[in-house]
Amino acid sequence: MDTKITEVTRRDIIDSIFLEEIELYGRLEEIEFLSRIWDLESLESFDGRFNNAEQDIWQHTVNNNDWPIDWIFDDPRFNLIRGDDETFLRFLCETIHPVVRQDIHEAQQLCELYNKHLKNDGYQIIEKGQISKKPIFKGQFIGTSILPGIPLVQELFSGIDDEYISKPLERMEKAINHDPELAIGTAKESVETCCKSILEECNIQFTKKEKLTKLVKLTVKQLELTPEDIPDKAKASDTIKNLLSNLATITQGIAELRNHYGTGHGKSNSSKGLQPRHAKLAVGAASTLIVFLSETHKHRKT
Repeated sequence: MDTKITEVTRRDIIDSIFLEEIELYGRLEEIEFLSRIWDLESLESFDGRFNNAEQDIWQHTVNNNDWPIDWIFDDPRFNLIRGDDETFLRFLCETIHPVVRQDIHEAQQLCELYNKHLKNDGYQIIEKGQISKKPIFKGQFIGTSILPGIPLVQELFSGIDDEYISKPLERMEKAINHDPELAIGTAKESVETCCKSILEECNIQFTKKEKLTKLVKLTVKQLELTPEDIPDKAKASDTIKNLLSNLATITQGIAELRNHYGTGHGKSNSSKGLQPRHAKLAVGAASTLIVFLSETHKHRKT
């Protein structure tokens, strides 16, 4: 059973639904809505007087109406809290289906509410088509946008002007899934900012139009990280040299991605099809480099 969507996320979504006083089943009755997802006649009844779940639910939501409004989420027959992701997403998508929810604006707002929580587990609900000019939705796995290096970068630059580091990092992280091109452009710019911050602190001259690879080379030189600065007697010196010589290659790759796809240059038709995985590559490489250069710079000052 595939369960990437955690119980925490599911309960957050449920709480938000009732906090916003949203009519969960829209213009349908509960049994009518649930029958769009499950065969209620084939599910067992928890009431010995009835043969199946449909009769059971009717008795307690229509005839007597003695179940709480959120009973569906605690009912093990439907297992929405701990069940598979596909069923949970199907349930959410049905709540914003045009048959269920007539108002397009209301459906879109509810979709945004769901995605606000689902993104934490790498999912989002997207439009898959239309019926009678109204959107219908499906769940899609997009992967998580938080990469291991990003929190470290944010911590390292916590004391630097928010306008130059914190905001771009936040923009980069948020853009990975919904705007890969912006994430790639911001990744390149973040490396530039990191290098310039280190060089300025060390009183090293550079021009404002300095290319990324040149900035990295100057920074690496200042930090004495160029391969020739590592003595042969150092443990695993060859490996260290190889790793450090690849720093420029990493940044060059980010620069090329940005030139082709990012926010800094005009884009050609080749930019079509850019996916979050490309943004994760650029952001991951940039984060790794920023963390390494910044931690080395801090270590040298101590």
